[in-house]
Amino acid sequence: MEKQSLEQTGKTVDEAIDLALQELGVGRDAVEVDVISHGRTGILGIGSEPACVRVSLITGSPADAGEALSVVNHLLESMGVDATPTIRSSGTGPDDPTIIDIQGEDAGLIIGTRGETLRAFQYVVNIVLGRREDSGGPVVVDVEQYRDRRQRQVAGLATRMAERAIASDRPVTLEPMSPADRRLVHVALSDDTGVTTESSGDGHDRRVTITPTGQRAARPSSSGGNRRPRAGDRDDRDSGVPPSPRYRDDRD
Repeated sequence: MEKQSLEQTGKTVDEAIDLALQELGVGRDAVEVDVISHGRTGILGIGSEPACVRVSLITGSPADAGEALSVVNHLLESMGVDATPTIRSSGTGPDDPTIIDIQGEDAGLIIGTRGETLRAFQYVVNIVLGRREDSGGPVVVDVEQYRDRRQRQVAGLATRMAERAIASDRPVTLEPMSPADRRLVHVALSDDTGVTTESSGDGHDRRVTITPTGQRAARPSSSGGNRRPRAGDRDDRDSGVPPSPRYRDDRD
């Protein structure tokens, strides 16, 4: 049975969500929200477009997702951050985690440099919830789908640097990265027979080196990486699911 859902437009994402909730007669803790478009204000009203969302009723018990939503909302209020959390996915377990998405004027403050603040915020949320892998997996916290954009960015970087390593027949060492980003590099190149990847260094100076294997010639440039990382490919602190890419260093 498909979820009961509807698409709604509004001047802002928040307005569109509120209008949808009024029509469904439920609160934010009972629905999943997919932001289709953030809309555009235009210039003097010219070229403006409304925001658009798809709101779906959560099937089964929304208690766990609702609890996560409440914790995120409380933390945002305590921090004085003007942003609103919604449930993007109510989740069914480690392979399909509960995802709370934060929208709003101050939402960017939660991201921080290369997502470090967002990871710390997510860690606190899961500590408060007491969530562990054996309790259905940690809750994922996102900001206006930042994680998907970051995954594509890092995968694209990994592909370009692999092409450089193959073309020059020399290893290429990337700048220091967080564990989550290093894992994305490993995953993006795990099926590439032309290179191997290995992490080295300690603490914040830990980085990935891409080494050519000499097994094939450089391929045409691609902006999307070998493939888009799947939900199960996220860093184990993000999704609760340790991926299994083929790379030499298993200490990430």
